[in-house]
Amino acid sequence: MSSALLGFAGFVLALALIAFGFPVAVAMGVVGVGGFWLLNGWIGAGFILGSSPFEAIFPYSLSVVPLFVMMGVFAARAGLSRSLFDAVNGFLGHIRGGLAVTAIGACALFGAICGSSLATVATMGRVAMPEMKRHGYDDALSSASIAAGGTLGVLIPPSILLVIYGILTQTSIGQLFIGAIIPGLLGAVLYAVAIIVRVRMAPELAPPTPRVDWATRIATLGRVWGVVLLFALVIGGIYLGWFSPTEAAAVGAVGAFLLAVVSGELDRDALRGAVLETAELTGMIFFILIGASLFNYFLETTGLPSGLIGLIENSDLGPTEVLVLIMLFYVVLGCFMDSMSMILLTVPFLGPVALAMGYDMVWFGILIVTVAEIGLITPPIGMNLFVVQATQPGLTQRTVVRGILPFILADLVRLVILAAVPALALWLPSQMF
Repeated sequence: MSSALLGFAGFVLALALIAFGFPVAVAMGVVGVGGFWLLNGWIGAGFILGSSPFEAIFPYSLSVVPLFVMMGVFAARAGLSRSLFDAVNGFLGHIRGGLAVTAIGACALFGAICGSSLATVATMGRVAMPEMKRHGYDDALSSASIAAGGTLGVLIPPSILLVIYGILTQTSIGQLFIGAIIPGLLGAVLYAVAIIVRVRMAPELAPPTPRVDWATRIATLGRVWGVVLLFALVIGGIYLGWFSPTEAAAVGAVGAFLLAVVSGELDRDALRGAVLETAELTGMIFFILIGASLFNYFLETTGLPSGLIGLIENSDLGPTEVLVLIMLFYVVLGCFMDSMSMILLTVPFLGPVALAMGYDMVWFGILIVTVAEIGLITPPIGMNLFVVQATQPGLTQRTVVRGILPFILADLVRLVILAAVPALALWLPSQMF
């Protein structure tokens, strides 16, 4: 068996192990070490076991991960999600389907200071679902809106996935953050359009709610000053060159901690819980990074990336056709894997393909993360579908899945627009740099 074929077999085996329920880090690590042993013997396998775990989590740039995780944890414990929902609801809640649109907007804003899709869904599910249920909204529409809105936390900066992609491909994290702003806002708008169209077709799904007076609107806006300030400080600081992404993450973590203190929600037990949650999430991410590093050593040794590039160059496929195939591959893969696993498993050999095809790596990264978002709401393994179900007793998975199709269609439209108009992701970074 040739080395490239062995690499492909290892990739398929890793997918199979994950499909059978093995932890992603374990599946990639076992296949990586086993494959490297077949190619280089036990001495080579021992070498990568001794060096790869350290090299995987040693880079200074990875220090943004626990800091952004901490920022999101403190923001959630400060009760900012409730304030955001109330503020958006004051302006949009009275239109038909407005509470569902409000959930999308609140998820987008909370994602801007959280960086985690699952945390956004878990938090907003507890805030928005009871409100929509109280006003007679259909459970399928309500739960699907929150599951879809939560995906915006993956793309709107700060985003853990964009950090991981930037490290894997040596792409500027600052440029990725700034480039993701317009695509993230586009996603929120398309989700809102999907809700409005769906409700127009079936008005009984979302009864109208009373209009909020201006005094209440202004009062609710006054409670979100912390969110606006925190986002402006972190992303604006990167844009203006005040901070590097790592420094911005530290500023964001401290800012979120201060907001939690000011809110009065951060007692001793809450602080202990926030620190433990940060450690658990960071440990999980780093463990997956170690497994991915072992797997990537194996893939690079087999020459699979260069073999794939050669195969594409010898075919009659142009850059557009190759891009379509890559996107289809990710959409299918997203039905069975979570977004971070997809990025860590595939970018090491698809990244060189993107470079060889002449794609801009900032645009390609945002495109890849956008596809990963689709995987978060795609049955049967869409993680957001399970999280939103867990937030509401009695809510079934079938109900959540029943309402998700319009949002998947909106994501596919956004994917086509981003692929056709790269300037949506590249204009802001070009102005910044």
